[in-house]
Amino acid sequence: MIFCILLFVFMGSVAADNSSLSYEQEPERSHRLIINQHEPFNAETGVDDLSKTFLTPSEIFYVRNHGPVPALQEPEHFNSTYMLQVNGIVESPFNISLGALQRFPEKVSMNATLMCAGNRRTEMSKIKTVKGVPWGPGAIGNAEWTGVPLWTLLSIAKADLDNPNLHVEFSGGDVFEGTTHYAQSIPMYKAGDRKGDVLVAWAMNGQPLTLDHGYPLRVVVPGFIGARSVKWLNRITVLDHESQNRYQQKDYKLFLPSVTWENVDPLWNITPALTQLSVQSAITEPADNSTIMHGSPYTIKGYAQSNGARITRVDVSLNNGITWQAADIVYQEKKGYDNRYWSWTIWALPVAEFPSPCVIVCRAWDTSANTQPEAAAHIWNLRGVMNNAWHRVHVHDDKHA
Repeated sequence: MIFCILLFVFMGSVAADNSSLSYEQEPERSHRLIINQHEPFNAETGVDDLSKTFLTPSEIFYVRNHGPVPALQEPEHFNSTYMLQVNGIVESPFNISLGALQRFPEKVSMNATLMCAGNRRTEMSKIKTVKGVPWGPGAIGNAEWTGVPLWTLLSIAKADLDNPNLHVEFSGGDVFEGTTHYAQSIPMYKAGDRKGDVLVAWAMNGQPLTLDHGYPLRVVVPGFIGARSVKWLNRITVLDHESQNRYQQKDYKLFLPSVTWENVDPLWNITPALTQLSVQSAITEPADNSTIMHGSPYTIKGYAQSNGARITRVDVSLNNGITWQAADIVYQEKKGYDNRYWSWTIWALPVAEFPSPCVIVCRAWDTSANTQPEAAAHIWNLRGVMNNAWHRVHVHDDKHA
């Protein structure tokens, strides 16, 4: 019954026209963000702010852009003028306005962590230079997202949600290299799965999306690399192949350490695009190269996450991995045995007498006993993606503190 009502209200032949996007204005941004690139704008959350709260405030949530941020000329009219297309290999393609989408009875809110595949890239650069935005451990954040489940829209369009050979492409309003729009796709097994929890979202932490985070619409693909969560969404297309966008075909792929820019070309087409995130953890307090007085009390803090699996343990070493102890789980969503733990886990380890100078190391484990490799050198790759090696922080002694 609900599909009949929605089809009657929202189907039509009116073409989606989002021509009110331009590419000149720059949004307001918090001074607390660490800017890694000015054009296009890319910034991460500082370690002082990471893991302080379970939900990352929108103003300090990391920003990943591949091109200039679209500026909205008349956002006050977007409820009626901003149109989302759903088309491709579907029986009933349709267009829907932002306002109509927000009136869907299937509206849901969900907590989920997004993380750039290049998070912690700078550690790989210390081994050998890689190409990409120089991210530290702050290209990650956790937020509450509100929107409509993607599978609902695909069902209305009568897409084949059970076809393992289909892909769903998301096209955004941002452009790179002058004319090419950013687009990404995910397999139908994720897009059409009710438990995949992919959202077409218009709100973040209870407020409309900010321009930096995709206003007025974005996709949130929990458990997948952040590149697939396309911002400024204006079209959803069901395909019988992966997106051919450059950032799907010529980026976000993982190669052997022996692969260089001189011999990589034949491998792009035969190497699968990255999808799910690896198990990850990082130390947020203290920061690397901090000074802590020997013998003083101190609480080490950090985050951990997987691709939907629950984090079961975080190990911390105060002697560069020689001996370990289990950290306390400070905050973790309770979802039983359902592998839909899309949010990060916040952890802490109180130390009564800090052994400065030392090297702190952390590693996480999930319900499948997945853990992190010991060294970034073992997983180095020319793009510096998916660095989930043990995270190390060097601490110095201040005898005069």
